[in-house]
Amino acid sequence: MKNILMVVSGPSGVGKGTLVKTLIKRRADVVESVSCTTRAPREGEVHGREYYFLDKAEFLKRIQENDFLEYDEHFGNFYGTPKSFVQEELKEKSVILEIDVVGALNAKKAFPDCVLVMIAPPSVAELKKRLQGRGTETDEQIENRLSRLEYELSQKDKYDFVVVNDELERALQELEDIIDKAKLEK
Repeated sequence: MKNILMVVSGPSGVGKGTLVKTLIKRRADVVESVSCTTRAPREGEVHGREYYFLDKAEFLKRIQENDFLEYDEHFGNFYGTPKSFVQEELKEKSVILEIDVVGALNAKKAFPDCVLVMIAPPSVAELKKRLQGRGTETDEQIENRLSRLEYELSQKDKYDFVVVNDELERALQELEDIIDKAKLEK
């Protein structure tokens, strides 16, 4: 079986992080890519674990050096996937990128064989409840995130798979089945 690059994306608060982190704990053959960002760390986040936290000048320099598989500006901050990290990890394991829709579509251009998976909420009301429950954003930030929901979900036809995160265990099993199938096909 060949290692694969899987890109997981979906609206803020849909549970992408929980799904990916749980999947990584379950599978020794899969690693999560660590992206770079110019946003400030949230409480408990560690440089090099959740993200590589860069200042804007360093991020722009790395864009000029063609150091990203994909990058985008999102909510006033830059996010990008270091190309060298992905290439090195694919030698030993499958790699999962947890990135936004724009980044996912750009990653597909750079790596046409990557598998795109959209994580969708069971409903807009549930998504809003999850965002408010995190307690990490202001009401204005939550509304900004929800305003992108329609656009993000409108891109689901460009994805290989759509997984509705209505029940964690079921959604996890669906992701594992996608990985297993893709590793056999690639």
